[in-house]
Amino acid sequence: MEAGEFKICRVGQQTGGPGELKVQMESGGGLLEKFPLAWGGCLTGAVNLKSSNRNPVVQEFESVELSCIITDSQTNDPRIEWKKIQDDQTAYVFFDNKIQGDLAGRAELLGKTSLKIWNVTRTDSAIYRCEVVARNDRKEIDEIVIELTVQVKPVPPVCRVPKAVPVGKSATLHCQESEGYPRPHYSWYRNDVPLPTDSRANPRFRNSSFLLNPETGTLVFSAVHKEDSGQYYCIASNDAGSARCEEQELEVYDLNIGGIIGGVLVVLAVLALITVGICCAYRRGYFINNKQNGESYKNTGKPDGVNYIRTDEEGDFRHKSSFVI
Repeated sequence: MEAGEFKICRVGQQTGGPGELKVQMESGGGLLEKFPLAWGGCLTGAVNLKSSNRNPVVQEFESVELSCIITDSQTNDPRIEWKKIQDDQTAYVFFDNKIQGDLAGRAELLGKTSLKIWNVTRTDSAIYRCEVVARNDRKEIDEIVIELTVQVKPVPPVCRVPKAVPVGKSATLHCQESEGYPRPHYSWYRNDVPLPTDSRANPRFRNSSFLLNPETGTLVFSAVHKEDSGQYYCIASNDAGSARCEEQELEVYDLNIGGIIGGVLVVLAVLALITVGICCAYRRGYFINNKQNGESYKNTGKPDGVNYIRTDEEGDFRHKSSFVI
């Protein structure tokens, strides 16, 4: 039987030295012989990939290599593709033998298949898929998935500390940072001394009553004491680094009960004096309207040319002379 007569090759157990397999030639005779791994066009290879690091972690603005290595293949020039999967969307990174998309100009192919990225940013955090197509192999296609994590150092957090709180009242201090990745954890300091998450857990803070949430950055005092006065600041930290806010002063003061009562009495006295003054003004008529309505206060006018006299008997006026025409 000649080499050109076979139709399908099936790989069996290895029988000889390296590169020799038991190959069954399906033809008219069904002969079973021992041949080299790739004999006379028989496709016995299978493309396989591996990676030295499937979960690389790198800090922002550094470089990273996404490892994709061909371990087995009989194809000298396989087709290589890289894809980026982010937010349920897939985009080409390397296609048609060139870098594509937002990695153009800051990435290159290392060796045959690995991908190197320079100046990585937080938007490069994604899943990358290396795909290889080897046409001359029995198993033509293989792929490997690599998840890249880009860590971002926190920026100085925003801190809010109340200026002054009376003794016995509650108070809440806030610390928030939004740039760091992974999400940072928070710690609070008073006069450069780190505060525990629970004041009851440390005898040094037995005169305080507070709880610190390292996930949200809130420091809550259920009731402040004089010892809680001081300079406070917060630090946000993750695997990429840390940052702190500026110090802010918290003053805890005593309530002046005597002064408060005295102030209330003064206000009441002033209100009483105002009321007495208004009453006196009403009694003296300062608020009475002197304008009167009606004709009772008007003088009666006399018609021209008529004189009136009053007699004792009549008790009324009568004409003394007639009209002059």
